[in-house]
Amino acid sequence: MRAYYVPIGAGLLLGASAFMPWIEVGGQRFGGVPDLAGLWVLGLAGLVIALAAASIVTRKNSRHPLLLVGLLAFGILFLSERLMERAASQQGWVAAQARAIVEGGSAAPAPAPNMARGARLGLGASTLVVLFGLTVVVKRAPRIYAEAEDDDA
Repeated sequence: MRAYYVPIGAGLLLGASAFMPWIEVGGQRFGGVPDLAGLWVLGLAGLVIALAAASIVTRKNSRHPLLLVGLLAFGILFLSERLMERAASQQGWVAAQARAIVEGGSAAPAPAPNMARGARLGLGASTLVVLFGLTVVVKRAPRIYAEAEDDDA
């Protein structure tokens, strides 16, 4: 049951990543808790911690729910990071065009959006939860029934 401290640590990292920026464009940072995706990731991090703590206390296996919650957190982080990247690049392009119109010159290229440390930390933590949940698939179950011996030899 000591193995369940791994998803507890990953859940804490996932919860911390919800408060960090997920996308950086120039000096602006996007993502995190004020957004709906950040609140979902924070809630899923709490669920990971609760499931792992319940497994430690009750000595019951909860790797199936941990696998599903980890996959859901990974999906939310990955998709929201991709959508935020597109929105941030469009916003940077619009701002560059507006500056060019006001100044009367040509538009400077908009800075490229980069994945911030919050998205990296969250994707890593959710991957760790998914890998821990996948151990239920790879783990061999003990055989309950005795195998028959061959008495003919």
